[in-house]
Amino acid sequence: MDRLAAMEIFLRVVEAGSFGRAADSLGLPRSTVSLRIRALEAHLGTRLLHRTTRRMRLTLDGEAFRARAERLLADLAETEALFRPPGEAPRGRLRIDVPGRIGRRLIAPALPDFLARYPGITLEIGVTDRPVDLVAEGVDVAVRVGPLAESGLVARRLGALRQASCAAPAYLARHGLPASPEALVAAGHLAVGYGVPQDGRGAALDFLGPDGVPMAMRLPVVVAVDDAETYLACCRAGLGLIQLPAYDARPLLQAGLLVEVLPGWPPPPMPITLLYPARRHLSRRLRAFTGWFGTLCRARMELVGPDLAGTEMAERKAAERGG
Repeated sequence: MDRLAAMEIFLRVVEAGSFGRAADSLGLPRSTVSLRIRALEAHLGTRLLHRTTRRMRLTLDGEAFRARAERLLADLAETEALFRPPGEAPRGRLRIDVPGRIGRRLIAPALPDFLARYPGITLEIGVTDRPVDLVAEGVDVAVRVGPLAESGLVARRLGALRQASCAAPAYLARHGLPASPEALVAAGHLAVGYGVPQDGRGAALDFLGPDGVPMAMRLPVVVAVDDAETYLACCRAGLGLIQLPAYDARPLLQAGLLVEVLPGWPPPPMPITLLYPARRHLSRRLRAFTGWFGTLCRARMELVGPDLAGTEMAERKAAERGG
């Protein structure tokens, strides 16, 4: 049995959702596809697919095998690409994971440009604010905003995002516009909690004073969320202050839907980083995406700090945190 060919057939069946559609796309008889899958299952000693007359779904072992098979075939393609002519266009599938707001507001509108430049690349985009295991879930590269803890991933920092503190006009009509960070506490202002479980002590908002000295104000929380869209929606509903990237806040500020609070004490910039599993050689498609995304960030997100796009920080390991 040609195990690589069997893996490719298995992945095509999973992608197509049926043996018939997979057979048509591969130009093979349906019976051949079915026999190859049975032979693969017999070789592995486990069932990969639950099949009925109406539907097909992966078993738990099938889910695990799918992730490993995709990674193996991708690594094989990358190895072969090392020996192809340097000018050959990148090809293949690239799986990325990005925070929700960046995926919807930044990447999706710009994708026609990327796909026109690299027509041989197929993108699979996971849009989530939750941490993901890049290796276990077969993700090639992730975009993360915020501080990073230790992990076995390579981090390539693109720069840092300016931030703004914002509130809804209706909220400020009730609570007043503060003149200083200390006034937030004195006047009983509220914050929308985000990302981490609340410990009963409220949410900390960070500021940089005119002299550059950082300070943190802890405000009471009446609602906490784990999703960026809901975080913003709660602010617009007048439930408290939030801090978000300035590029993301700007259209809402211009439309009068939000008001910037304490512009003289902006929050510290938040780092934006590309994370990917450590490999000796990066695939051409991964290099193509990271270069394109770095340029997009610098053009649209007003990054501050050193431009480290293209500088691999191989010794810096990072854990995942949604942004």
